Amino acid sequence: MELQSTRLNPPRTKPKRWLKLLLVLALLAVTGMLARYTLFRPAVVPVTVFLAGTGRVEDTVVNSRAGTVESRKRAGMSPGISGLVVEIPARKGARVRQGEVLLRLDDSEHKARVQLAENSLAAARSAAEQARQEAQLADYLWQRTDTLARDKVVSETRVEEDRTRALIGKSAATAAEARIQEAASSLEVARATLAKTVITAPFDGIVLDVTTEVGEWISPSPPGVFIPPVIDLIDPDALYVSAPIDEADVERIRVGLPVRITLDAFRGQSFDGTLSYASSYVETRQEQNRTLRVEAVFRQTELPANLLPGLSADLEVILEARDNVLRVPTYALLEGGRVLVLEDGVLAERTVTTGLRNWSFTEIDSGLSAGDPVVVSLDRSEVKAGARAVIQGETDR
Repeated sequence: MELQSTRLNPPRTKPKRWLKLLLVLALLAVTGMLARYTLFRPAVVPVTVFLAGTGRVEDTVVNSRAGTVESRKRAGMSPGISGLVVEIPARKGARVRQGEVLLRLDDSEHKARVQLAENSLAAARSAAEQARQEAQLADYLWQRTDTLARDKVVSETRVEEDRTRALIGKSAATAAEARIQEAASSLEVARATLAKTVITAPFDGIVLDVTTEVGEWISPSPPGVFIPPVIDLIDPDALYVSAPIDEADVERIRVGLPVRITLDAFRGQSFDGTLSYASSYVETRQEQNRTLRVEAVFRQTELPANLLPGLSADLEVILEARDNVLRVPTYALLEGGRVLVLEDGVLAERTVTTGLRNWSFTEIDSGLSAGDPVVVSLDRSEVKAGARAVIQGETDR
């Protein structure tokens, strides 16, 4: 009887262990799946995009080193003679008109020389008039004596004497005329020297500097010795930009091309210009950077008052331009003519064909459509094809 009771109530410990094991395995599977889609899922990369659109694209050449704003009208002036400074009507910074007096030297001695020359000229003219009258009289007497000689009234000797006097009188009259010319030339020299005591403005402009004062004695620089000019005058309205272009771009440069001028002093602003000059030779002073000197004039007739000669400037020569073409920023292009585009939250790589380009924009001939979000934030390693991404911002350049 005891044996039967044992068979009717077997032990139940093993089924409970299997059930616990199954529950643990199921929990691990769920945990693994959750980790796969949460902890180990690739992070979403924030990117900045440019929406491909139409606009202007230019093929340009830029200067290899900074250029300089210069003026075509600049004059460093000094008197051509020595003298004492008695007046300086125009001071540094003054705006002057053409012909206006800038500096005056003591002219008393030179005025006296002019007066002396005028008197000498008057005396020479009087002497010449007397010589002409004496020559006419001598010629008349000679002709009269010659007539009397034919009538045997006077001797041949008398005729010869009157003839000689007539010839001498004619020569004296000629010499007197020459002395008039000599005196007139002396007067011109005296007046020219007197004019050198005054410096006038050769054109409208601004006085940059005055290096003398009233009461100083100044002298012109001797040959071979440079002395700074007494007055420096410049025309701020005759400005141009001179800049070097790399020798690799020489073939593409020609006078008359439009240019864009930018200056550090006017950030965010540009000025239209025209290429007005290209040098006929390449400068070789720096063998590693041979350049062609070019010049450009401003198209604007009215420039800012503080756009002054000496400012640094850059030239962008526009070789060709196209409007209303599909474009993207040039820095969005990868090697091999590729770009990254955000498609359905994933970065995809596209191959494009390009046209004109410059530092700012590149023309897209094929491979993109207007409105495609092209990735421009390419400075991180996680920004690559196949990565999940989200737009963090948009840019228009």
